[in-house]
Amino acid sequence: MIKHFISLEWKSFFRSASFKVNLALKILMIFGALYFIAIFAALGAGSYFIIEEKMKQDPLVVINKFLIFYLVGDLAMRYFLQKMPIVNIKPLLYLPLKKDQVVNFGINKTIISFFNILHAFFFIPFSIVLIIKGYNPLGVIGWHLAILGLFYCNNFINIFVNNKDAVFYSVIGVLIALGALYYYDVFDITQFTQPIFQAFYNQPYLAIIPIISAFVLYKMAFSYFRKNFYLDAGLAKKVNIAETDNMTWLNRFGSVSTFLKNDIKLIKRNKRSKTTVFMSVLFIFYGLLFFTGFVEAYDGPFWRIFAGIFVSGGFLFSFGQFVPSWDSAYYPLMMSQNIRYKEYLESKWYLMVIATIISTVLASFYLYFGWQAYAAVVVGAIYNIGVNSHVVLWGGAYIKTPIDLSSNKKAFGDKKAFNLKTLLLTMPKLILPVVIYAIGHFAHGEVLGFILVAVSGVFGFLFKNKVFGIIEKIYKAEKYKTLAAYKQKN
Repeated sequence: MIKHFISLEWKSFFRSASFKVNLALKILMIFGALYFIAIFAALGAGSYFIIEEKMKQDPLVVINKFLIFYLVGDLAMRYFLQKMPIVNIKPLLYLPLKKDQVVNFGINKTIISFFNILHAFFFIPFSIVLIIKGYNPLGVIGWHLAILGLFYCNNFINIFVNNKDAVFYSVIGVLIALGALYYYDVFDITQFTQPIFQAFYNQPYLAIIPIISAFVLYKMAFSYFRKNFYLDAGLAKKVNIAETDNMTWLNRFGSVSTFLKNDIKLIKRNKRSKTTVFMSVLFIFYGLLFFTGFVEAYDGPFWRIFAGIFVSGGFLFSFGQFVPSWDSAYYPLMMSQNIRYKEYLESKWYLMVIATIISTVLASFYLYFGWQAYAAVVVGAIYNIGVNSHVVLWGGAYIKTPIDLSSNKKAFGDKKAFNLKTLLLTMPKLILPVVIYAIGHFAHGEVLGFILVAVSGVFGFLFKNKVFGIIEKIYKAEKYKTLAAYKQKN
């Protein structure tokens, strides 16, 4: 039966209408995965020596001290990036298959997730180095198995948290508060958690606790999905009371206002689109890693412009990347109406521009770190409006992945507006402005670098109509392929 399920997954991938796009993304994701694997492996093998040389402390004690933040951070990353494959079992509900087999297959797919395998490339080399350096082999194995069990606890906790956003945001709020209290020496949570992790090394038999916990969570996840494994409960759509909002203040945009109203209502009424807005707010604080000197490797002029693009373009990248997929549920109806593609695309463009301007204003606190920091944000915003806004709309014509806006509210749905594919697709849009800045920086200093990036954005804005004409033709050429892809849910 497992072989049969794998065969169905394989056919689903190759028969998809967006196979070519997905294949390209998969290849790009493989390179991204290899990069992170190499980073984690290098850190795993070298962190012992780095801690011993730089901090003059026991490396295992230091790792155990900050492991609580690592684990909770892992849970946060899973929430936004890890895809729950259980959504793929929906078509199987109509087939004469045993429910237990189908649910087990869906949950077991999460066990071999990249988010579980990635950590092994850090902890296995680190554990090997510990044994080579004379640590008790039995203690290291017990500690390693305990950490492995905790990561699998995260894996199954994510299944529940994935459908309970209030719980997740509460956990993140507590984590941020604890991190701030630790940073300002008010309260050190690690004094309580570090002895727990150290105990897994000192008493290896305690590793059985997280392993049993992971097994119990697995059984809970199985019971949860087994209980909701029928159409009129687990997969039923939640009916909300309809609200009327005419948004007459948008009428000033003319014919484009109809689409703008539709987009704003989409964001207000759906959990997935709300997640996009939330991620955009988080992107504003991303620049703190670059402008505060907190990470020494990021303390440089080229990283500033990189951060400026990210800080002002969070919404542009996460929302614009999936135009027109946001409208996939009713895209066939839209295409049957007398709608001009240019007006449709302009509405998305206006929305991204407004969000970019708002993000830039909210990021004005970066002036505290010097004029260069906020100049990078402003220049990044100009480039995003003039160039990247067009690029994401252009690329959207080829991203034919349908979006289920209500999936976050259902037991078998987990898709998020921000995911690994979106992140990887933003990389080319970040490299070009850095290159443009580098030309000016090496020619005459940082001021010329900022000017060249800003001028590139201004030129992109001046040629907006010409570029929109090209993008419109691409959308028309891809129209029927897009319609065919949106009919599929795989």
